[in-house]
Amino acid sequence: MNKWKGKSKGTILGYRIFVWCIRNIGIRSSYFMLYFVAFYYFLFEKNSNRYYRYYFSERLKYSFWNTKLSLFKSYFTFGKVLIDKTAISAGLREKYTYEFDGIENLRNLLAEKKGGVLISAHIGNFEIAEHFFADIDFNCQINLVTTDQEVTVIKEYLESVSVKKSTVKFIYVKEDMSHIFEINEALSKNELICFTGDRYFEGSKYLEGELLGKSAKFPAGPFLIASRLGVPVVYVYVMKEKNLHYHLYARVAENVKKRDAQGLLNSYTQNLESMIRKYPLQWFNYFDFWDDIN
Repeated sequence: MNKWKGKSKGTILGYRIFVWCIRNIGIRSSYFMLYFVAFYYFLFEKNSNRYYRYYFSERLKYSFWNTKLSLFKSYFTFGKVLIDKTAISAGLREKYTYEFDGIENLRNLLAEKKGGVLISAHIGNFEIAEHFFADIDFNCQINLVTTDQEVTVIKEYLESVSVKKSTVKFIYVKEDMSHIFEINEALSKNELICFTGDRYFEGSKYLEGELLGKSAKFPAGPFLIASRLGVPVVYVYVMKEKNLHYHLYARVAENVKKRDAQGLLNSYTQNLESMIRKYPLQWFNYFDFWDDIN
């Protein structure tokens, strides 16, 4: 069994390489280089390959050859998303186009002046959303709650090459639960709190919910906190489309009772599943998500 350990695979070296490629050969030429990178992972990344073959064949019911092809394409797509994130951070935002779907839900959330909770997932490219909010006069502090300590180094590097400093603040989950006070303080200022709800790691509290026809463990924190705060909850995803185009989805969590964390999780998994089925190559959880592989 290989569960997520609380740290992502991205490295500072990888981002430095992306920046060099983008600056010297351009975005689309950098995409071409990914064929070699994706092929390497397709051949040699044994654990991730096992878990993603299971995802495509058992959960999405793909055929043998469609599973093989999708495995390669998932690595290729992940690389493109990382290049886009790096390019946009480095000041090439104008190279991309952006489509807003449900943005009125975010505007309504802010109009209530109670703060709000955004729940996303490791699907698509949510981290680039802040670079496009200015297009819709979306002026609000976003606080990203994370357990991934590696993100600090990568964030500092991206800021060093960025033409505009990131406005996202990070709230790190701590064992002494002091992050709860940071969350409450942010909400009192009508700020937004963003969680990712699809990565549980060993030793933390969890809830179980069904995704793609099988029960899995999800981190309890986002759903316990969001259900108890009494503030609006919106599911937000930023998905890559063809060429250099992105699509923002914002959907309100409806018919969820206060202090009903399980009900909120069930609503989330239904919403996430609809996104996974629409963008199966963009769900980037390269581990034994369902704990079903020997």
